[in-house]
Amino acid sequence: MKQAMLYEKINGKVKCNLCYRRCLIDTNKTGFCNVRKNIDGKLYSLVYSRLATYSINPIEKKPFFHYYPGSKWFSFSTVGCNFHCPHCQNYDVSQAKLGAVPDFDVPPEKIVQMAKDYDTIGISYTFTEPTVFFEYCYDTGIIARKNNLKNCFVTNGYMTPGAVKKSADFLDAVRIDLKGDNSHYKKICGNIKLENVLECISNFYKTKMHLEIITLVIPDENDNRDTVRMFADFLKPLSSEIPWHFTRFYPCYKMLDKKPTPVSTLEKMRSWASDFGMKYVYIGNVPGHEYENTYCPNCETLLIKRYSFDVKKINLKNGRCPSCGKKIPIVGSGFNPLTP
Repeated sequence: MKQAMLYEKINGKVKCNLCYRRCLIDTNKTGFCNVRKNIDGKLYSLVYSRLATYSINPIEKKPFFHYYPGSKWFSFSTVGCNFHCPHCQNYDVSQAKLGAVPDFDVPPEKIVQMAKDYDTIGISYTFTEPTVFFEYCYDTGIIARKNNLKNCFVTNGYMTPGAVKKSADFLDAVRIDLKGDNSHYKKICGNIKLENVLECISNFYKTKMHLEIITLVIPDENDNRDTVRMFADFLKPLSSEIPWHFTRFYPCYKMLDKKPTPVSTLEKMRSWASDFGMKYVYIGNVPGHEYENTYCPNCETLLIKRYSFDVKKINLKNGRCPSCGKKIPIVGSGFNPLTP
């Protein structure tokens, strides 16, 4: 347990300012995420150093396609989340209450040492929402940077401007969900406001750290042209080169009544996003699909060939297309996972 960052005291209650819910918490109560508690007028993180799950993953699993392709990362989380999505793939951890699943006392220094022992290039704060265990992330990330490790967030994008500003102290890259229109966020995610997600994305873009976007495509929920146009109209003024992933939905948790997203739907949405001006648009959760690959937007030369989470070939010359010379916005493009 550790005293929280980014909160204020209001008449005996505490107001958490990490995510846009900005929970106003009574004494001895927790916020929406169930892992931040008002104890005697001070806000505490109940999950600091309480590791619930970890694994070693390729960066493509997050997914990041334009950030050190082929690299492996130490990925971990605690329990807790500030969203209650009925299709959550990690619901056993994200929706679990403290103590409901085994966890282990692993301080930030140990996390960094584990990342080094597994010969990873960085630490990914993922599986649940890293915002709710932000203090753990922050202290780990600061130590990781001192040890020449990278840090990335896999987030739902509901971080306040203050949280985004603090995260710039240690974060190098962020992958943010862009789920659907206002009605989708309210219905699916638990009374979430799209405008706050868009503000969070914009704030992260201004930090200049690496940014990628993902949209999980759920049949009859967000699989329409209007949603794609709305998101493209928002993203393109930031940069038409922001990588955007359209990912296939599979039935999970409390959303078992829907079938997997048709591949043809993903292909249509990718095509619409490209027509609306986005240059690097991908299809995910369809192993072997041609749009898992990266192509030059100028001459369509194959630049990175992938199969699921594996990088099979990197065809870049000093970060440029070898055919037409276009600069390709891939950080760490000189990193070749195929070289022992």
